[in-house]
Amino acid sequence: MDVTGAGDTVLAAYTLGLATGASALEAAHIANIAGSLVVMKRGTATVSREELLEAIHRAAVTGSGA
Repeated sequence: MDVTGAGDTVLAAYTLGLATGASALEAAHIANIAGSLVVMKRGTATVSREELLEAIHRAAVTGSGA
């Protein structure tokens, strides 16, 4: 994703999830994780594919968010 800021990131991740076949609930979960990664960074930030995949895996294993 090439967005900066939590709102842009959430919207982009949600849309991407839906476009790739995720349910609305799955897309919302992915978007929430992506947004939480961005707000943990200082200033205007982005989330890499690798960061997002790692956070999704962590959430699946631990049952928690990012």
